[in-house]
Amino acid sequence: MDALRKQASKLREQVAKQQQAVIKQFGGSGYESSQVMVIDEVEMQMHHQLEKLYRSTRSGRDFQKEIVKAAEAFTAVGYKHIEAGTKLSEDCSKYGVENASDEILAKAASIYGDARKHVEKEQDDFNRLLFTQVLEPLRAMITGSPLEDARHLAQRYSRMRQEAEAQAAEVSRRQARVRESPIPENVAKLHAAETKMQELKANMAVLGKEAAAALAAVESQQQRLTFQRLVTMVEGERTYHERVATILGNIETEMVSEKQRKEAAPPVTPLNHTSEKTKYFLAEAMHAFDAASEKELSLAVGDYVVVRKVTPSGWSEGECQGRAGWFPTAYVEKRQRIPTNYTATEVY
Repeated sequence: MDALRKQASKLREQVAKQQQAVIKQFGGSGYESSQVMVIDEVEMQMHHQLEKLYRSTRSGRDFQKEIVKAAEAFTAVGYKHIEAGTKLSEDCSKYGVENASDEILAKAASIYGDARKHVEKEQDDFNRLLFTQVLEPLRAMITGSPLEDARHLAQRYSRMRQEAEAQAAEVSRRQARVRESPIPENVAKLHAAETKMQELKANMAVLGKEAAAALAAVESQQQRLTFQRLVTMVEGERTYHERVATILGNIETEMVSEKQRKEAAPPVTPLNHTSEKTKYFLAEAMHAFDAASEKELSLAVGDYVVVRKVTPSGWSEGECQGRAGWFPTAYVEKRQRIPTNYTATEVY
């Protein structure tokens, strides 16, 4: 009977050692979760607190890594954007210089080419903001010693707790042996096991408080810094898009205005004296464009204009008081036809 008991005791010891070996092999890199009460309820609460803090700081670190990856991607895309935009700016400016005869398109290309440089500057400013105010601070905290030191303390506590769990099992075995055979040797081994258990308990209490304080400090700093960097990134991106939108809006306005100005200006063409003549009565005071002097002519209500040509652009070519020029068609009113040496027909 005694032989069977000894064999069963040895078997239990072997199983316990194998379990501890497996735990050390696969669980040495992190904080091990356990629902086993090793010492008392106070220690169990400390264990749960450290487990929660350990997971929280790991989650916070992983989230910081994701933000860093995104910011790196934004920066890489931004540099490609600058490269492509700079090339387009140069091409537009070149086209504007080499094709000056094409007044509308060449002018629009020149306007866009010049203003595009400001867009690329805004992109460069946003890239620098991402690097200096988002990437660098987060990288420093991810690899910083405070986080690593706090996590190492928690891992030490986890390993010590595993050791205490094994030691508690050892104390139970020694107690069983003493009950079975209360010889001095077994009693001495029991006292030694209990003494070691008390030392582990005291060390765990100190290490647990130190690890909890370190992890809590890192968690607070982690959340505060991550929030600040996230807000900075959002504000920087918003400012970048607002400024680029303003630049592009100004470009569009200038391009369209330039096109409208070119189309509204009277074409500079020689007078055709063989064209038909029609007598017009000026409906109201207006300014006319003198083709010869390229200056405005002041006309009064009631002045007569002999119109030779009406263009779809809203200007009429004609003559008033012996001076030839262009007049806004909307400001003259047809009254009657003047006979000329040419075949007279009405102009509409």
